[in-house]
Amino acid sequence: MGYAETLKALSDPVRREILVLLKSGKMTAGEIGSHFDIRGATISYHLSLLKSADLVFESKYKNFVYYELNTSVFEEIILWLSQFGGNKNEIEK
Repeated sequence: MGYAETLKALSDPVRREILVLLKSGKMTAGEIGSHFDIRGATISYHLSLLKSADLVFESKYKNFVYYELNTSVFEEIILWLSQFGGNKNEIEK
């Protein structure tokens, strides 16, 4: 996973909304798609980009493919971004 690919995947509001939906747990593409007024192929495209960025992973059970968050990538991003925060005292110096 590269940060550029991850940030690109996060740049789209539909993909961000998919990630918010997946906070509640595993969902199929159909369940995810029911929350949007877009075609199934478009949902598949967004899920593919999220998978490529390692933000979600899929698991298969019977005839269904389930998508869920890969929280370790979010932890990595938070750690990386935190280096830019500094604290108030350092900024005032």
